[in-house]
Amino acid sequence: MRKNTWTGFVFASPWIVGFLLFTLYPIGASLYYGFTDFNVFQPPHYVGLDNYEGLLKDDLFWKSVRNTMYLTAVSTPINILFSLITAWLLNSRIRGLSIYRTVYYIPTIIPLAATSLLWMWIMNAQYGLLNAMLRWLGLPQPNWLADPALTKISMVVMGLWSVGNIIIIFLASLQEVPQSLYESASIDGAGAFRKFVRITLPWISPIILFQLIMQIINNLQYFTQAYFVVSSTNLNAGTSGGPENSLLFYALYLYHNAFQYFKMGKASAMAWILFVIAGVVTWIIFATSRKWVTYGGGD
Repeated sequence: MRKNTWTGFVFASPWIVGFLLFTLYPIGASLYYGFTDFNVFQPPHYVGLDNYEGLLKDDLFWKSVRNTMYLTAVSTPINILFSLITAWLLNSRIRGLSIYRTVYYIPTIIPLAATSLLWMWIMNAQYGLLNAMLRWLGLPQPNWLADPALTKISMVVMGLWSVGNIIIIFLASLQEVPQSLYESASIDGAGAFRKFVRITLPWISPIILFQLIMQIINNLQYFTQAYFVVSSTNLNAGTSGGPENSLLFYALYLYHNAFQYFKMGKASAMAWILFVIAGVVTWIIFATSRKWVTYGGGD
């Protein structure tokens, strides 16, 4: 038994070493650096809570928090609702269904960098496809990526392009709903909407909970699309977050502090603040989920 145990440890050692070196150590180091003044080129100097106190007085920090909270509050329900409706449509029995499912999933395998560049072309104010369509319809053509009032909405629209993974999970959960429940409801005279509310939603509510948590965590870490939009154009105009810092999301500001300003202590403090925020939000969702999540198919 002891020999088998050590044999298992030997085979698992690459993962264990990798976890210790590339996950556990960086986590511990970032916790320590959050209490230091560290610029990478010089040894860290302990400063206590100065980094955290400085963030509370940093206007750009609060701007990044507001931008991220706005994106999370708007994008999360839109992505979930759009994905659920699309999955419900893809669960119907129509010809060419496999083609439609493939079309909706393909964007998820495209790298976010390429997706960002594609949507920057689509939303270009002068020659973009979106404004060309609006021009053809005789409608106003907004400057999507340069108007501070529209930049975050543009990111939300861009995010709908890559919800294929969410759609697939919802589709799988919808196919697990027993058809006998729908047949019984039809005998009782229930319509499609009542079936969806009374049968479908309670049955897939654990999946909705999972997607809600994952979407919130992903949006709190929103980075790639905003980074490419700001870095690949002249929209920053002397700032680090696009027009009037409307694209300065939390993770982007953390990146600037760490790898542009070399304020590793401040960046580490921001990382742990984000960790606490994500943990608290997740705990609140789990605590309230007992009121609307049904496990065991409603049993």
